[in-house]
Amino acid sequence: MSLNIDLLRQQFPALQIEDAGMPRIYLDNPGGTQIPQQVLQRMKDYLVNTNANHGGYFRTSRGSDAVLEEAHQAMADFLNAGSPQEIVFGPNMTTLTFAISRSLAHWFKAGDEIILTRMDHDGNVAPWYQMAQERGLKVKWLDFHTDSYRYDYDQLETLLSPAVKLIAVNYASNAIGTINDIKKISQLAHKNHTLIYVDAVQYVPHAPTDVQELGCDFLVCSAYKFFGPHQGVLWGRLDLLEKLPAYKVRPADDFPPGKFETGTQCHEGQAGTLGALEYLSWMGQTMGREYHERFPDFSGRRLYLHAAMLAIREYEKDLSTQLIRGLSAIKKIKIHGITTESELGQRVPTVSFTKENVQPAEIARRLAEENIFVWDGHYYAVEVIRHLGLEEKGGMLRVGAVHYNTRKEINILLNMLELIKS
Repeated sequence: MSLNIDLLRQQFPALQIEDAGMPRIYLDNPGGTQIPQQVLQRMKDYLVNTNANHGGYFRTSRGSDAVLEEAHQAMADFLNAGSPQEIVFGPNMTTLTFAISRSLAHWFKAGDEIILTRMDHDGNVAPWYQMAQERGLKVKWLDFHTDSYRYDYDQLETLLSPAVKLIAVNYASNAIGTINDIKKISQLAHKNHTLIYVDAVQYVPHAPTDVQELGCDFLVCSAYKFFGPHQGVLWGRLDLLEKLPAYKVRPADDFPPGKFETGTQCHEGQAGTLGALEYLSWMGQTMGREYHERFPDFSGRRLYLHAAMLAIREYEKDLSTQLIRGLSAIKKIKIHGITTESELGQRVPTVSFTKENVQPAEIARRLAEENIFVWDGHYYAVEVIRHLGLEEKGGMLRVGAVHYNTRKEINILLNMLELIKS
């Protein structure tokens, strides 16, 4: 059963908006997606019916705690975590990563080494780089090939040594779209007794995510990239979260996830995240039945969520194919990322490119005039832009489709790009 895109688009109020008769074409999704009705309803219900602080005996506090517990369990289902205790909510991925980097710093000493990559968003670079400076650690860099847009795994093996204590790596690039082999990297890391921290922000909206299968130690994602509100989510192995010191006030919980969820959390944000997962679960239950047998060990919401994400992945492959074929046919455009059609399963539909003699910012401006929303520049992936030699050229133009986008929208974009000249 294929996705009913018309029905799915009806769930998103923002997709119905027109400006001066022009529909909005949201292709800025790598920076943040639109939200369905289920998210709005969950947030409204929370703020109206259960808006209270944690741990009280009265009705609204008990109701609030129940919603937050359900949000943690739903995220555990979404990532196939072993327990909701392994799910930590926070303001965003970057803030959570800074917090965990401060905690992990207690386990490292001067002379230890960490591996960072040239493909990561700075949210998975700067926290570790600053930690290394403060603790006297050596930073090693994992490159990617500028022709294949993939990591050099042979180089990774040479970088590993007994002194390497952490690898920080992305599951999918927010700039060039490459999906990386996290399972392989995890195996190499653990063979070396090295921790692995995975930025999955760009991957999670596009395919099923299974932390058990990946074998990593930590994984972070952002709800506003998978149709929810502005919330960050960290998954960590329970044994590690239990042992890690936490920066917290003294009355706070001494066990996860509470010891890492500092201060009063954004309760309505967690409720909205639950709403996003309820939307995806509904999709997997009603439109993803053909994929249920692919997850024989799952049931209920966990099954529906993973089936939904597999259905999304299959639909988005078609959008990626259409987009990359179209861009490749436009003169003077260079796509920076995987373009071979047989290999499109190794990338997410986040596609960045440059056009000869036209600044990315100018293309973005011209598209905005037609109500087509895209990003230009470096999107915080500064190492990627430097590695590609594009820092002085304005970076790249980034187009990112998700499952609510249509073939018609991709065609409108391609037609406009044909018209934009130097």
